[in-house]
Amino acid sequence: MPCRILTLQSEAQWPLLGDMLAGRYDPDDAVEPVVRDILAAVRSKGDEALAEYTRRFDCPDFTPALLHVTSEEVAQAVASVPADDIAIIRQAADNIRSFHEAQKERSWFVTHDDGTILGQKVTPVDRAGLYVPGGKGGDTPLLSSLLMNAIPAQVAGVTSITVASPPRPDGTLNPHLLAAAHILGITDIIRAGSAWAVAAFAFGTQTIAPVDVIAGPGNIFVTTAKRMVQGRVAIDMIAGPSEILILADATARPDWVAADMLSQAEHDPLASSILVTTEPALAEAVTAELERQLATLPRADIARKALADWAAVVVVPDMDVAVAIANRVAPEHLEVLTAQPWELAGSLRHAGALFLGPYSPEPLGDYFAGPNHVLPTMGTARFSSALSVQTFCKRTSIIAASRAFAERNADAVARLARLEGLEAHARSAASRNSQQ
Repeated sequence: MPCRILTLQSEAQWPLLGDMLAGRYDPDDAVEPVVRDILAAVRSKGDEALAEYTRRFDCPDFTPALLHVTSEEVAQAVASVPADDIAIIRQAADNIRSFHEAQKERSWFVTHDDGTILGQKVTPVDRAGLYVPGGKGGDTPLLSSLLMNAIPAQVAGVTSITVASPPRPDGTLNPHLLAAAHILGITDIIRAGSAWAVAAFAFGTQTIAPVDVIAGPGNIFVTTAKRMVQGRVAIDMIAGPSEILILADATARPDWVAADMLSQAEHDPLASSILVTTEPALAEAVTAELERQLATLPRADIARKALADWAAVVVVPDMDVAVAIANRVAPEHLEVLTAQPWELAGSLRHAGALFLGPYSPEPLGDYFAGPNHVLPTMGTARFSSALSVQTFCKRTSIIAASRAFAERNADAVARLARLEGLEAHARSAASRNSQQ
């Protein structure tokens, strides 16, 4: 059997599933000292440190002169990518841009009768640094990560965007990745990976300007580096391994459910795939389908380990319990494969993204539909949201008080300040009261 089967009679039995998932939350304490040394090296040595780490881990002949991708290299890459692939990337980019355009916030102001104006000014950050993993040996570049991170930054109005990705052993970047950057109009591309790329974004180097926001997925070294520089710069989120939870009733097709579970299990041995269903027959059929589909899956070894360690088929008595369990998990991706999925949408409170109905498989959102695929994991959907245009914006409060407002409220402000023992605050406010 590829994964365990649990029977939960009520939400009170949630710990049977929660305890199983708890092991995914354990950090690797050995990583932090290594990352701290990398951050320090890049901060002090700049480009030379980037080249040194790149020689050690990615490209043996790398030099600082190779850090920046040239326009000629981009042009050659674009010319080498099939026209059909270019068209697909453009369509995906258009869909993503259309969705994120709807997220744009606008500055706003309210005017009081006495002439006081209060408001909020929305401003994009000046610079964003986007990390794009190179994929296996640089041959499976995460094009979707570039699109999902760059387009919200562009819609927000960020004028300076730098992309970093680790080079292949010969020093090149995958041409599809460069073609995607070209389609987006991004020209500042550096060959650097892992924690040293994050360090370059955070601190800057001789040829790389520091950024205000770092976004993009990565391994434990990238994630740890982002966590350690947070505060000096903003980051998108601390993301963990991929995860999916599927709510299904008797209308769900077992082969589709299994395929969707495997779409996450193939990501990472720590990926979690959970089915919660009211139908014992579906539970048995899905486990059989998982085994059948694993037989021909190229990444079967990864998927098998993920299923064995972190997957579960959970049988519950009714959909109310299923919804309660889903809210407890607060998964990154939540598919609803039921006869009336919209009836459950309102009660499903905690998820990175909802996929409603049988024709909304998770990969559709990963690549093409438009909503962002950079989503909260590890239960953090209880309090956090998908990467968005807002990730690259900041909000500034505006206070333009009238003379009447300042005079009328001077004594109240002074009293509050004195209650806190801040006499200079009190005198500042009181000085605006012409009646004194």
